[in-house]
Amino acid sequence: MAKFLTGNELNSELEKLFESADEQIILISPYIKLHDRYASTLRTKKDNPKMKIIIVFGKNEEDLSRSMKQEDFNFFKEFPNIEIRYEKRLHAKYYSSESSAILTSMNLYNFSQDNNIEAGVMTKATLLGSLASNLMTFVTDEDGFDTTAQAYFLRVIEQSELLFKKEPEYESIMLGLSKKYKSSRTEVDKLTDFFANKPKYENNSRKDNSEKKPIVNEIKTEEKTETVGANKISSETKFLSTTALSKEVRLSSKDLFGKFEKLNWIERKNDDWVLTASGKNKGAQTKKGQYGEYIAWPDTIVNEIK
Repeated sequence: MAKFLTGNELNSELEKLFESADEQIILISPYIKLHDRYASTLRTKKDNPKMKIIIVFGKNEEDLSRSMKQEDFNFFKEFPNIEIRYEKRLHAKYYSSESSAILTSMNLYNFSQDNNIEAGVMTKATLLGSLASNLMTFVTDEDGFDTTAQAYFLRVIEQSELLFKKEPEYESIMLGLSKKYKSSRTEVDKLTDFFANKPKYENNSRKDNSEKKPIVNEIKTEEKTETVGANKISSETKFLSTTALSKEVRLSSKDLFGKFEKLNWIERKNDDWVLTASGKNKGAQTKKGQYGEYIAWPDTIVNEIK
């Protein structure tokens, strides 16, 4: 049966959801900064390799650390069976275990839990069995609600970008009749390098709101036509951030930065990547986004690095 939650009851039921989970926890929230009470509850699950944790966060494509803090990533990556995913369009908030689910306005963010007026709807469920997709099938008095919500957020998870994945490894015992947890293997990790090498962003808190500009991660245009090296830069030229460009050429951001460094198009100065004369000659420019400066590349560069 669905139950409407607000205030302290919402916080309490979310904590109970974490406490009661034995097989799976799904956390879908644009912003993640764990409250101490939730971190303490989740910490008790770190010794259970059978419990799968799936996290999807979003927003702030140019600086993911504004959506998930490094300390929270460091906390989550210690779990033995976990996926962390990213969806830039994410605004929904949804939390579930194998026995209950909460659809809510509240981010998994300590400020939201302590200060905001938030509400949510909780459903209790009976577990029928685990699916290969790692989501659970529920039956409740509100079966239509649960089924629709589960199917929707399954699609959100499937369409999101996988940034970190750690899976348990087992060894056979008792002549193969049973298995024993041995260790966990990290299969995907794009976040450790990001947090270790992310650029230093300007302190926008000192700027007037009128000076802030929205992030446009993929397309930048110039108002005039000019020729830079062999590249013609015109009003029709599209500019891509290095992150967006890496997706176009199917390389990781780390590998693309390394490639540009070898080509002497960028160089490292004071922990930041900066353009060299050669990079500028290719038409690249330093632009200012909402959270600081970044390098933008003309889309014509794609053919040179594929």
